[in-house]
Amino acid sequence: MTKIAVVTGSNKGIGYAIVKGLCQRFDGVVYLTSRDETRGKEAVDKLNKIGLHPEYHQLDVADRSSVVKFRDHIKEKYGRIDILINNAAVADAALTSCTYEDATRVISINYKSIFTLKELIYPLVRNNGRIINISSDCGHLSNIRNEYWIQRLSKKDISEADVNEFVDWYLASIKNGTFNREDIADGAAAASYRVAKVALSAVTMVHQRELLSKNISINSMHPGLVRTDMTHGSGFYSIDEAAETPIYLALDAPQSLKGAYVWFDKRVLDWYDYKADYYFKVSTLNK
Repeated sequence: MTKIAVVTGSNKGIGYAIVKGLCQRFDGVVYLTSRDETRGKEAVDKLNKIGLHPEYHQLDVADRSSVVKFRDHIKEKYGRIDILINNAAVADAALTSCTYEDATRVISINYKSIFTLKELIYPLVRNNGRIINISSDCGHLSNIRNEYWIQRLSKKDISEADVNEFVDWYLASIKNGTFNREDIADGAAAASYRVAKVALSAVTMVHQRELLSKNISINSMHPGLVRTDMTHGSGFYSIDEAAETPIYLALDAPQSLKGAYVWFDKRVLDWYDYKADYYFKVSTLNK
């Protein structure tokens, strides 16, 4: 039976490099997906020129109808997925200021889309399959400085409701003008992205509990500060270097690694250690 790997948001950046690396190593079909069909097909053509042949399908994770079409395509053609890498993401429009509309967009794509995927795509992931959520150093709990939410998100039995209420609290504070920049690390730079990625990392652990009966492993990871459009070219790693750990989690990590928060160097970190120095620092963009 043909094995299937799917990478969301993979027409450029880390997602593109993950598709490239999987095409080189994975014994099966690799799907490159993108919101924009033209850019997605251009990315496939680029890989074709170096002898790699992913399949393509349009997929906008923030558009339910697009996710339904992709699900139906996979169900009809293959019936299942072995590896799902949730990479699609957008960053804050500005580091230090944020409109409610921008915050809503960032959280919708980076976090809330996971629930559409959970409903429609996760049921296609086979027993013993793997799901990798591409998070960030912005996704470690140490990015949060609000004591109430640190305690709420630190619960070992954290629930979807806990995480969703945290996100809703942030959005409401932006909408009504009560947001306190001291509630987020580093002067609340890229606050929406931090909130979305903290929420993604947290809900990864919730979903892991729900998927245990199928022995599916689901982990979140920080790929490092990577030179991409999202970082405006700043970073320590190329996209190919940044793809190494996601590919490790997809193909090489033990199946027993479940519900973990993994650093770019493959270390498993304690996500709950809110006093740790793992949070994103704007100063790293200038190095």
